[in-house]
Amino acid sequence: MGMIFREEILTNMYPTMVEWRRYLHMNPELSYQESKTSEFIAAKLRDWGIEVQTGVGGYGVVGNLRGRSAGPTVALRADMDALPIQDEKTCAYASQVPGVMHACGHDGHTSTLLGIAYYFSQQRDTLHGNLRFIFQPAEETCPGGAIQMIEDGVLEGVDAIYGVHLWSPLPVGTTASIEGPMWAAADEFFIEIEGRGGHGGVPQETVDSVLVGAAMIMNIQTIVSRSVDPMEPAVVTVGSMQAGTVQNIIAERCHISGTVRTFQEDVRQRVRDRLEKIVVQTCGMYGAQVKLDYQVGYPPVVNDREETERYRRVATLLFGEERTEIAQKMMPAEDFAYYLQRVPGCFILVGAGNSEQGVVHPHHHPRFDIDEASMLQAAKLLIHLALDYLSTVEYSPDSE
Repeated sequence: MGMIFREEILTNMYPTMVEWRRYLHMNPELSYQESKTSEFIAAKLRDWGIEVQTGVGGYGVVGNLRGRSAGPTVALRADMDALPIQDEKTCAYASQVPGVMHACGHDGHTSTLLGIAYYFSQQRDTLHGNLRFIFQPAEETCPGGAIQMIEDGVLEGVDAIYGVHLWSPLPVGTTASIEGPMWAAADEFFIEIEGRGGHGGVPQETVDSVLVGAAMIMNIQTIVSRSVDPMEPAVVTVGSMQAGTVQNIIAERCHISGTVRTFQEDVRQRVRDRLEKIVVQTCGMYGAQVKLDYQVGYPPVVNDREETERYRRVATLLFGEERTEIAQKMMPAEDFAYYLQRVPGCFILVGAGNSEQGVVHPHHHPRFDIDEASMLQAAKLLIHLALDYLSTVEYSPDSE
C-alpha cells in the first residue's frame, strides 16, 4: 500500500475507545433521540481538527478530512442508536437509562469510527484523497437515518463506502462478508379486520373476526410455500394477532401484524401482491371488512463485487484466510443498504463473540454484550480498506 499504516497510534487509542464505548453503553439514546450522542461525537471530531457537520438527516454527524493531495473520497459509516430493551447485565457499564440499552453493538460501532477518525487526523499529511466519517442515527427504526442523511447530501462526492457490524454470533478475530445480497429487505404489514360482534352462543348473527383472522393467517402461510420459487429465499412471519376480550363474546375486530423478508426485488413484489390479494379475498369470503397497511422498509444489503474482493484481500492479509469467512445470507435488515444502492461498497461482519468471557447472547437480547477487542480489529480493517482504496484506485479531478 502506498500509505503506511502506523499501528501504534491505534493501539495507544484502544483503551480510550473502550472508555468511549462504555460511556455510550451507560448513556444510550433511542432512534431519533440521539442528541447527546451526537454532541459527544461532534466535540471529539472538532478537537482533532476534523471538519464537522451536525444535524445531517436528523441527529447525524459527518466528519470530513482532506488529505495532503487530491484523490478519491472514501466514506466509513457507524450507526449510533439504541433499543427499547431493559439492560439485564450485571457490569459496571450497564445502561443507566431504564428500558433503553445498546443491545446491537452500535455503541461499539460509534467508538470504533471515532478511533478511526482520530487515527486519520494524525495521518492527514500522508493521505492522498479524502475521508468522510458518517455517524448515522436511527438505524433501528424505519424509515431510518441512512436515507435521510443521503437526502441531506452525505454521499456527494463519495467514491466508495464501507461499514462493519460487530457480530456476537461470530467469534472475535474473524470477519465475514459476501458478494451480492447479504442481508434481506424488510417490509411490514398491519391488518385490521372488522366483522360483526355478538354473543358467543348466537354465531349465525355475527361475522367472527377471530375466525377470519385465523383463516387469513393460514392462507398467508401459503405465500412462501406455493407462490415463491423454492430456490429464492423468503420469509413471511405473522408476529402478532390481537382480538377479543372474553370467552363468550365473538370479537368484532382483529388486528394482525407481521414482517416480510426477501432478497430479490421481483420476489419482494410478488409476496406483497399475493398478501394483498389473500387479505382482501379472505375477508370477502367471510363478509368482513379490512384495512391493510403495507409498509415498505429497507431494501436488501447488496455488496459490490470489486469492493467485496477488496475486503477479502485486505482481511486475509490482516487476519488470515481461515478467519476471513464467506458470510451466509441472513434475514436481518440494515439501512446501510441505501448507501450501497448509490455507491460501490461493502458491509462486513466483524466477530465480537467470546464464550470464555460469557459474550454469547444474540443481538437484541437483554444481556447482549461484545468482546471489546473486536473494535480494534474492526478499526484496523476499515483503516486498511480505506488506505487500499485511496492508494490503488485511479483518480481524475474531472470525476468530481
